[in-house]
Amino acid sequence: MKLTRIAWLLVLSLLVGACQKPAEKEDSAEKEPAASSESDFQIKIDEFADLKIYRYEVPGFDMLSLQEKKLLYFLSEAAYCGRDITWDQNYKHNLAIRKTIENIWDSYSGDRKSAEFAQFTEYAKRVWFSNGIHHHYGNEKILPTFPQAYFADLVNNSSLENKEETISFLGKVMFDPTIAPKKVNKANGADVIATSAVNFYGDGLTQEEVEAYYASLKPAKKEDRPISYGLNSKVVKENGKVVEKVWKVDGMYTEAIEKIVYWLQQAVEVAENDNQKIAFQKLIKYYQTGDLKDFDDYSIAWVADTKSKIDAINGFIEVYSDPLGLKGSFESVVAIRDPEASKRIEAIGNEAQFFENNSPIADKHKKKNVKGIDARVINVVAESGDASPSTPIGINLPNSSWIRKEIGSKSVSLANIVNAYDQGAKGKGGSLEEFAWSEEEVARAKAHGELASKLHTDMHEVIGHASGELEPGIGDYKQYLKNYASTLEEGRADLVALYFLMDQKMIDLGLMESLEVGKAEYDSYIRNGMMAQLVRIKLGDDIEEAHMRNRAWVSHWAYQKGQSENVIEMKTRDGKTYFTINDYEKLRALFGELLAEVQRIKSQGDFDSAKALVEGYGVKIDRQLHEEVLDRFAKLNIKPYTGFVNAKLSAQKDGDNIVDVTVEYPDNFVEQMMYYGKTYGFLPVEGFVYKN
Repeated sequence: MKLTRIAWLLVLSLLVGACQKPAEKEDSAEKEPAASSESDFQIKIDEFADLKIYRYEVPGFDMLSLQEKKLLYFLSEAAYCGRDITWDQNYKHNLAIRKTIENIWDSYSGDRKSAEFAQFTEYAKRVWFSNGIHHHYGNEKILPTFPQAYFADLVNNSSLENKEETISFLGKVMFDPTIAPKKVNKANGADVIATSAVNFYGDGLTQEEVEAYYASLKPAKKEDRPISYGLNSKVVKENGKVVEKVWKVDGMYTEAIEKIVYWLQQAVEVAENDNQKIAFQKLIKYYQTGDLKDFDDYSIAWVADTKSKIDAINGFIEVYSDPLGLKGSFESVVAIRDPEASKRIEAIGNEAQFFENNSPIADKHKKKNVKGIDARVINVVAESGDASPSTPIGINLPNSSWIRKEIGSKSVSLANIVNAYDQGAKGKGGSLEEFAWSEEEVARAKAHGELASKLHTDMHEVIGHASGELEPGIGDYKQYLKNYASTLEEGRADLVALYFLMDQKMIDLGLMESLEVGKAEYDSYIRNGMMAQLVRIKLGDDIEEAHMRNRAWVSHWAYQKGQSENVIEMKTRDGKTYFTINDYEKLRALFGELLAEVQRIKSQGDFDSAKALVEGYGVKIDRQLHEEVLDRFAKLNIKPYTGFVNAKLSAQKDGDNIVDVTVEYPDNFVEQMMYYGKTYGFLPVEGFVYKN
């Protein structure tokens, strides 16, 4: 619940870049990713379908000590070694499809300049970007645009050995729209287990069976310190009995996890301090045992390590891809602390108790003693799994409510990712002028929008996710709110940020010069939640992604509740629809009212109210408005999604000794994907023969 997936606060940044000519595509990828010098550094390196690919720099890397560079290298290798796990978690046939794509790209002997091969190239890139055959954000299946007969030609003219099986079986899986049509289905009334393609549950299981299984594991007495039941396992039915297959050494995914553990053991040897070493050792133990109590021990040790310059997230963390909100997708983020840039976010973290005390929520839902918020700005060195190529811009962990309450949490803003977004958007025309009602809104956004966006991210992560108190016995609100838990938590954190962005305290702290900054964020949030984000959804579909839902139900609830006083007004001009704010103080009051209700829902585990809020305001789309938004964006020719290639660390050795670690900045998305597939493809695919 705590990871800000898809840079939700930089939606305008994501949507303002005018399209350029796509980067040249090479026919093969035998070599490792190419590097470019920093003197001619280009942010955007590719674009295709609804996506553009950026890259980031790692400032100050060359100034690090050899020990620090080695630590980053070991942690980066541990990150990439888990990459296969995410692919398999997303869908059971993803690895076979990916390896088929990689083999065809490597060995296809036919015409690589044909229109069909260009269509195959785009399909391959989309699958690589999404870590599977379902859209990374919308969850719908990505269908090839080339004919199925051409897939047979691709396979027959490649070095694949099991050609006939690949053509018949994978061809059907890839091209049939009725097979695994949606990765995650959260539709009201559906059996979300039976209708979701995500590979957290075995074939033939129903939602009722899974919920009954986990209910049987939990003690009759409500727990104040519950473990994260189901976080690191796949549920299957064997001999008519529901059982878990745990992700651990000598368990499911052991081939990849053993590699992760190896590199973590190397990291232990060059840890910066004892606290960091203890955290690494506890993470290794967790991977070896699969015991979720060991995961809690690791999480506590990780929170306690507040002095290290280098840090890493590695494990089964976020539960967005599980329709029941239980299973953690593998992800890793490796980064370096930026002390100077951290001053802004630290100033917010230091005032956490003030924000809690002055929150509009009920007193019984306020924390009396906000614990250990370690807030910092970091520069990413490597991302993997569920965090790449589509990356967060802000992170707050751990997700365990009781650890956050009793021990504390870490909140980070990913500076070089945010800076890459900003650099990529500079000087580009886009959606701001198209969807803003007035010149005043445009001017305010240009003057204050960048800072407003960063402050919203900081407040969302540092204060939003760390705020609020659960009522006794509600140790894990997710088990009560179920498929609505993720969107409720993201909306709650949004509302905390929105409420305080119009508070004089932000000016007193020196974080912004005037409330115009807060107004700029209100403008942006309403434009996006009411209209702009609809560009990401196919006409006729509902809103399903957790963050998109939360922006919708927050915005639509405020719009409808404020109609009697015309707080937010829908206007038309030249046949176009706009939403503009008439009274910012009254809107702030509405945000506060909604925040109090959402906190109550979370604190009490009130499923019915959660369902009513999300289904009533955050799912359905007015078709006429949707058509208008799609038409207006089509004329802008904007790619709505952005992802990143990673920096590449290379160990320079003298015999067995590492004498230096260098950083390079790849400029070819395909090359990096091919390199990752060959270097870190540890999980076997039964019956599949892949020639390297």
